[in-house]
Amino acid sequence: MGESSYNPYVVAQTQFDTVADLIGLDEPTRELLRQPSREFHFTIPVKMDDGSCKVFKGYRVQHNDARGPAKGGIRFHPDETIDTVRALSMWMTWKCAVVDIPLGGGKGGVVCDPRNLSESEQERLCRGYIRQLAKNIGPNKDVPAPDVMTNAQHMLWMMDEYETLTGAHYPGVITGKPVGMGGSLGRREATGYGVIYTLREALKVLNIDITKTTASIQGFGNVAEHAARLYSKMGGKVIAISSWDNVDKKAYTFRKLDGLDIEKMAEIKDAFGTIDKEKAKDLGCEVLDGGEWISQDVDILLPCALENQIIPETVAKISSQVKVICEGANGPTTPDADALIKERNIYLIPDFLCNAGGVTCSYFEQVQCNMNYFWPKEEVLEKLDQKMTSAFHAVHNLAQEKGLYMRDAAYVIAINRVAEAVKLRGWV
Repeated sequence: MGESSYNPYVVAQTQFDTVADLIGLDEPTRELLRQPSREFHFTIPVKMDDGSCKVFKGYRVQHNDARGPAKGGIRFHPDETIDTVRALSMWMTWKCAVVDIPLGGGKGGVVCDPRNLSESEQERLCRGYIRQLAKNIGPNKDVPAPDVMTNAQHMLWMMDEYETLTGAHYPGVITGKPVGMGGSLGRREATGYGVIYTLREALKVLNIDITKTTASIQGFGNVAEHAARLYSKMGGKVIAISSWDNVDKKAYTFRKLDGLDIEKMAEIKDAFGTIDKEKAKDLGCEVLDGGEWISQDVDILLPCALENQIIPETVAKISSQVKVICEGANGPTTPDADALIKERNIYLIPDFLCNAGGVTCSYFEQVQCNMNYFWPKEEVLEKLDQKMTSAFHAVHNLAQEKGLYMRDAAYVIAINRVAEAVKLRGWV
């Protein structure tokens, strides 16, 4: 997934190695943390609606659970690879640690395109995935959640299959479920809102008024949509959104220099974030090439799609006006691009801090399920804001104190917390 010349697992390990050197991490701990604790590879046979059988490839990777049960989403994507899942599981470990919630890192994936599957085929795929994994997940072992092209309905089918196999109710086995079936209010907005909570705090420390800023966003799935909604509500102006078109098999950038109406843009997208091109034109949008989102004259860039999108070639296209990059996606920036962003003195909010709102709210959902007591939406979002704000300032303050790049500062905090847990347990 992403640019084929960049292996996301190598990127994740390179980022880890840089900080392991910086903090003088001992060799046994380094060896333990730079690779997953365990991996599951399996096949999922699914009866298709036409009576045929199709076999899908599935993965689940548990990177580290020293601080608590593994936590991480399940992706459905036609270009999914084991190295993508390995990298994402690693980033989940650091994500949980940097916001200081008692969970470890995991990730899952199925090589498929749900856009080309009927609802009943998707259900059978979800149930087949859980049948292969039921012995290796659980509310106190590994707790999946939705991710790219998976949703609350997928999670509910998976939970139901797990409960069918175990013969008991375990609503805490999976998060991101529908509200009323063990889901948490605020979970749908959580990742996107978390992105903007950290952006708000970054703009404060940079002495920039959010109401005077403009932004360009890559992606218009759940994360990007809710980030755009909250950013606009706070007074910012989104002038461009890039969205993948599943019919044309390419991305387009939709631009309106006086600001996009996010509510109306959300009304003309499908469940997978594809914006209707003709309806966008009716709203006054210019339709540009998909890669043009990064070259807009804006103050803020929000990559909220896939990994390896900001590489040296695309950094060269970034306007001199850009002051902040908020990584709503996982791994959107490659290490060689990081060096160029540092040189340009662009303030970067790293992915596993910036987009940690989702796993933080998933943790809240897990807590609520285990208590069988659910909080009002305002309470969920208030707790989320507190967590994200606290984590941001811990990273920012360390970066200022030690003269570190924000990504490195976030890694220092996260790796130290996980390394301490590993050592306290006596694993190394």
